[in-house]
Amino acid sequence: MPTITVYNMNREQVGQVALDELIFAAEVKEPLIHQALKVQLANRRAGTVKTKNRSEVSGGGRKPFKQKGTGNARQGSSRAPQYPGGGTVFGPQPKTYNLAINKKARKAALRSLLSMQLKSEKITVLDKLDFTKISTKDFSGFMKKFELNRSLIITGEPSLQLQLSSRNVPYVKLLKADSLNVFDILKYQHIVMTQDAVQLVEGALQ
Repeated sequence: MPTITVYNMNREQVGQVALDELIFAAEVKEPLIHQALKVQLANRRAGTVKTKNRSEVSGGGRKPFKQKGTGNARQGSSRAPQYPGGGTVFGPQPKTYNLAINKKARKAALRSLLSMQLKSEKITVLDKLDFTKISTKDFSGFMKKFELNRSLIITGEPSLQLQLSSRNVPYVKLLKADSLNVFDILKYQHIVMTQDAVQLVEGALQ
């Protein structure tokens, strides 16, 4: 069973915690990670782009000029694609990009990523993470103390002070344990978890 050192906010060791080997020592399944990421990114697409075809633009109720005798090519409508203000040919239309992945596969992808990050020593566990006041400076000092830059911070229930202190720090994202996802784990270099978040994640990914 893997273990990891628990730190306080001053980067002092305060103990160790045993991690569930089914979650943090699982087999890394890269195809599942790829599938889960593809599904998540596809489901973020709005699919609301739209252009009007010649039946939807205004005007064009009659022929621009008579069929013969003008020397011009015959035209049936001023709303044809070659005219300014005419309809678009084969333009984008609203559609859904939604994909699906079953719960077991998604959980297996998250277990693979957490195991990979633990093996790479990119997970830090804290006994708690909270501030007595709202202070971006204090939060930045905490990050410097742990030598962290691009970090995903996972907590059980973040306090208002923590949310407001961290929101203006670049390359940091605060996430509740029940919102853990493949994209954010891959995006950030380090994962900072509180002890209660570890327990919640282990319970959710069983």
